Amino acid sequence: MRVGILGAGGIAFGAAAYLHLNGHEPILWSPSGRGTAELSAGASLKASGALDLSFRPRIASSAEEVITGSDVAMLAMPGNAHRMAIEAIAGNLRDGQPTIISSHLSFGALYLSRLLSERGIKAPIIAWGTTLTTGRKQGPTEVGVNSVRSKIDLATVPESDIEVGHTLCTALFGDRFVRRDGLLAISLSNLNPQNHLAISLFNLTRMERGERWGQAENVTASVGRVMEELDAERLAIAAEFGVSVRSIKEHYSFSYQLPIASIAEMNQELHQRGRGGFGPTTTESRYVLEDAPFGLWPTILLGRLAGRPASLHEAGLALLSAAYGRPLAGDNDLLPLLEIQDLSRDRLQELARIGA
Repeated sequence: MRVGILGAGGIAFGAAAYLHLNGHEPILWSPSGRGTAELSAGASLKASGALDLSFRPRIASSAEEVITGSDVAMLAMPGNAHRMAIEAIAGNLRDGQPTIISSHLSFGALYLSRLLSERGIKAPIIAWGTTLTTGRKQGPTEVGVNSVRSKIDLATVPESDIEVGHTLCTALFGDRFVRRDGLLAISLSNLNPQNHLAISLFNLTRMERGERWGQAENVTASVGRVMEELDAERLAIAAEFGVSVRSIKEHYSFSYQLPIASIAEMNQELHQRGRGGFGPTTTESRYVLEDAPFGLWPTILLGRLAGRPASLHEAGLALLSAAYGRPLAGDNDLLPLLEIQDLSRDRLQELARIGA
């Protein structure tokens, strides 16, 4: 199949490499064109680490080209680019043409559903709880892939398309997908925001000074405990909504093929294996600028709606906002469009099942 990938970062490159390896044709699109400039000029995309290959992907010059030339669309951009990308593709998606959101944040699937509904288009929207690969872009044409996740949670909008979505994703990316209880479960399945909150907050001066520091190495016992407490808040909110989500320990185990232990112990094992990676070297990092407004803030709102306030999430967001000198929740440009904070619990659960 031809898969139009919206994005040109590490996650987009990792997905493109896996698709090529699996016999499919990825088509990359960078909104500015800068992320694919050298590939457009004929350079090969090189993946190393958990994936090891080199190939020349097809490059699209516009959102219209990437959508009309593909069977499936795949959004693989930071959360602060989701609204732009959704609006760029919504006018070109065809009846029945699926869109995968990797990974889903801030109820973006509902916004895409609304835009398609306004055009009278019916098409599956597939929301992933995380990404296919971990790792980072190492240059204009290179990506280092730390791991390929063995399990990825999945839901669809509308909910009735779950079998279509599961079958499609399995055909593209292998037998690794777990059906979850609708979009609410996926919205509470992305662990990056809570994990990156603890990691960035306790290493903020390192980020600010541009130091090189081992990420897993510095998930010490105290940082690990905070990550587990943040996870407990998220699990409690999910339970209140009656949906099943993966725990942080399960997430680490499936992402990095680790035996279950404390989060600090699992990170130290990851470090000992040489796969712990390095933390951000700037405060202009997605660990804060994406995950705080587009991950922490929606979880906080869901906690309030469920009557299970996420006090650690709220405190962390407040501390990061103070450090950055502005209310980071205000950077979220999706939730105000959907007016999530004004919905009743029943209405939100209905929208999560059938779409906007």
